[in-house]
Amino acid sequence: MRAPLKPCLLLAICLTVVSGLSRAAALEYPDKPVRLVVPFAPGGGTDIVARIVAQKLTEVWEKQVVVDNRGGAGGVIGTEMVARAPANGYTILFGAQSTLAMNPAVYRNLKFEPVRDFTPVTLVAYSLQLLAVHPGIPAKSLGEFIAAAKAAPGKWTYGSSGVGTSAHLTFELFKREAGISLVHVPYKGTAPAITDLLGGQIQAIIGSTAALLQHVRSGRLRAIAMTSGNRSTAMPQVPTMAESGLPGFNVSPWFGLLYPAGTPKTIVNALYSDMRKILNSPDTRQKIADQGGEPALSDSPRQFAAYVASERELWRKVVRENMSGDAMRINR
Repeated sequence: MRAPLKPCLLLAICLTVVSGLSRAAALEYPDKPVRLVVPFAPGGGTDIVARIVAQKLTEVWEKQVVVDNRGGAGGVIGTEMVARAPANGYTILFGAQSTLAMNPAVYRNLKFEPVRDFTPVTLVAYSLQLLAVHPGIPAKSLGEFIAAAKAAPGKWTYGSSGVGTSAHLTFELFKREAGISLVHVPYKGTAPAITDLLGGQIQAIIGSTAALLQHVRSGRLRAIAMTSGNRSTAMPQVPTMAESGLPGFNVSPWFGLLYPAGTPKTIVNALYSDMRKILNSPDTRQKIADQGGEPALSDSPRQFAAYVASERELWRKVVRENMSGDAMRINR
């Protein structure tokens, strides 16, 4: 007759079994298509990088990752939808600095809370933003743009992907630093704003290099300056705003992956592990760089969660100290 197992040994065996089952559950994920929600219209910088990620995850998982564009309200609509989605791993948010850090500082009555309602997984990339103008604008440098805007205060318009987005708040900061006045025209995404800029309905935009690159190369738009601290490898000839007369100006929006709060840790860790492989791949890094982005990977899901929280506090302070009127605390 066998001796009964000691309690401590029995506990160790149980923990090992549970751990094994958890790993098995993670390895079986996903067993059906996954939805990657992009809270902006197709064609913008967020959407372009999201599609690179979706393609790579589809290859790794051998299950379709479907990009679901839910634009509107500066990214709020799509972000709210993911916050309410089942926490089963089959809905992922392609979150952005604007939706998770800036919108909470701008909107009074959001139906989601970035820290409470999401489970962050990892950063994916930083987006290099570009100030671009219609070729009809008599300016080929940042200094010339500022001088021309000062000569026509309040007569020029600029477009953005929505109120509270990175493009909006970055332009507001730029206006303040440069001492100029332009009228904000919000759109449901970067792509429709670019369409109107190409047609001359608006005069300027700050948007991702990914979204503006082809139009600058074709000559249909003119690049003025980068908002980031570094020049883009895709457009090395375009100087930064700091180099062009606004020392210290540096805004580089970021993108990352998040699940609804409550998603099992095994699933979160499985996605993080796969994204580590994807973002360390030279092919993926080159694809993101070709679109004017900088690949990024968080040290861990916990580190990304802390980063989201810190960014939220940073932009709350920026909005409070630098914005007023329509650029601050909007009812929704």
